[in-house]
Amino acid sequence: MSTSLSPSASASGRPPIADAGPQSLCAREPRVPAERLVAEMVPPPRFDAVRFDTYDPDPGEPSQSEAVTVLSGFAAGLGGAHASGSGKKRWFSRAPKAAPAGPRGVYLDGGYGVGKTHLLASLWHATPAEPALKAFGTFVELTNLVGALGFQQTVQTLGGHRLLCIDEFELDDPGDTVLVSSLLSRLVEQGVALAATSNTLPGKLGEGRFAAADFLREIQGLSAHFRPLRIDGQDYRHRGLPEAPAPFSDEQVAKAAYATEGASLDDFPGLLEHLARVHPSRYGALTDGISAVCLTDVGPVPDQSTALRLVVLADRLYDREVPVVAAGAPFDRLFSDEMLNGGYRKKYFRAISRLTALARDAKPLVSQ
Repeated sequence: MSTSLSPSASASGRPPIADAGPQSLCAREPRVPAERLVAEMVPPPRFDAVRFDTYDPDPGEPSQSEAVTVLSGFAAGLGGAHASGSGKKRWFSRAPKAAPAGPRGVYLDGGYGVGKTHLLASLWHATPAEPALKAFGTFVELTNLVGALGFQQTVQTLGGHRLLCIDEFELDDPGDTVLVSSLLSRLVEQGVALAATSNTLPGKLGEGRFAAADFLREIQGLSAHFRPLRIDGQDYRHRGLPEAPAPFSDEQVAKAAYATEGASLDDFPGLLEHLARVHPSRYGALTDGISAVCLTDVGPVPDQSTALRLVVLADRLYDREVPVVAAGAPFDRLFSDEMLNGGYRKKYFRAISRLTALARDAKPLVSQ
């Protein structure tokens, strides 16, 4: 592919050429300080303005309306001072260890595209507490916070919170199972309410990915913290919408990159190699200031480790509403049949769904 286009390549009737050429994600190696990790534990830009009353439940799926009712009541019950805090009143009249038996959290289970993240962010917004007393992050971001701060400091940082929301809760290895089980147990002891989303029931976490039976006690301990709330339905991102645009040519993608202020331009194989050198917790920072991601030579990912990194990047791009202009294979051919039938299949289908939506968003950027 040639990227030798210049401002002079723009002809009458085409989009104006950006003052500077496109950036390259492969040239970025972001460093994220621990204080930024904590400060950014809020709903991402796509979900900054969502609320329960902006959720559009499918009339044919009563579980969606029920979820709004249950979560609204859950949020209302989180008023008052923190159980271990020094406010005028406490949730409980005794020490945190005397909290009522039963789950201290809700767990939103359902397929991709039913609005779980919308509902989780709405819960965060509806909870009557200052933003500093509420935390929202993906599972990857939570485990990275522990890596940056250390276990004890993470407990101290989050232990005074009213609510911890964890999006995309999926265990990929035994180490995460033990770590998160211990962390959430400590936070629940301190009175922190929990809410999580996943495509897997809490009792089935890790199934098909590692020897989950060997860590059954930890998985059961995690499950005990949550009340599962099933949300059924079809992918809202494609409900009633036209098909995603077919992949563009390399020339079209390059022209779109040069014509769009703040766009990036990379070849897909090179980007996949670069993702292996950047920790997934930094993929959000990798896209800072990027208005559109333009990719050439898109094709099937070569292995599962690469595929899982791509899933994280797709999630961060979707959260930040960054459109994707692509040339090569369509997004529904990124993952092999073996991957789509394996233990991570729900992650891959979510990535396809989100990248397809971002490709649809990017169509106006391309000069036909």
